[in-house]
Amino acid sequence: MRKILVALVVMFGLSTMVMADDINLWKNSTLNKVLQRGELRVGMEPGYMPFEMKDKKGNIIGFDVDIAKAMAKAMGVKLKLVPTAWDGIIAALLTDKFDIIMSGMTITQERNLKINFANPYISVGQTIIAQKKHAGKTWKDLDKPEYTIVTKLGVTGEIATRKMFKQAKIRTFETEADGTQEVLNGKADAFVYDKPYNSIFFAQKSATGKIVHLDKDLTYEPLGWAIRKGDPDFTNWLNNFLNQAKNDGLYNKIYKKWFKKDAWQKKVM
Repeated sequence: MRKILVALVVMFGLSTMVMADDINLWKNSTLNKVLQRGELRVGMEPGYMPFEMKDKKGNIIGFDVDIAKAMAKAMGVKLKLVPTAWDGIIAALLTDKFDIIMSGMTITQERNLKINFANPYISVGQTIIAQKKHAGKTWKDLDKPEYTIVTKLGVTGEIATRKMFKQAKIRTFETEADGTQEVLNGKADAFVYDKPYNSIFFAQKSATGKIVHLDKDLTYEPLGWAIRKGDPDFTNWLNNFLNQAKNDGLYNKIYKKWFKKDAWQKKVM
């Protein structure tokens, strides 16, 4: 009988400890803090069409912005967008400058060592904007010492470029606009970047007759929302939100607005 009582006491003690841990976990959860604050803070770099960008009035708009608005509404809180330079966006998340990164961030194992990701919400691949003289070529045809390949600094486009192009000269720029302008000006042979951006850029500039879009995907890249580690409650909520949005029509409605229609382009050009 004594052994049974001892076992019950131990089980009760362990149960109490687990409950206490669960309470502390929720208390420290980003989701709980967002609800208590009444505001969801979202970090993003507004320069990645059509995910996040500034319109002619200086407002930040885009696919990720509309998803963030829907997310805040589902939480019952206000939304605060925090514009952040790409090269410091993970550090800003880790130092609590905002609650989540929603900025077209590719899920990589390297990034996953520092931060966690919710389930992928969209997938993109790297493609090439090239001078018109390279029409019909593949990336392998451009990997020669006489060619210059440009991309954006610190993104997966740079990783793919350095991995694939071993012979060509590689240069990086702080913004997509600077990189594509090099190709338009004839100072670079090709620009490697995410397909959505390149597709839109080509649609805008194809009339110049100076460029072509080599649109075969060079990579497979799932994008995800990034959060700090050790936060299962927030991860669970985000995955459930995404699943619901993809199955009740909300996600498709926002997707069509930014990827299937072009009315938004008048606001930024």
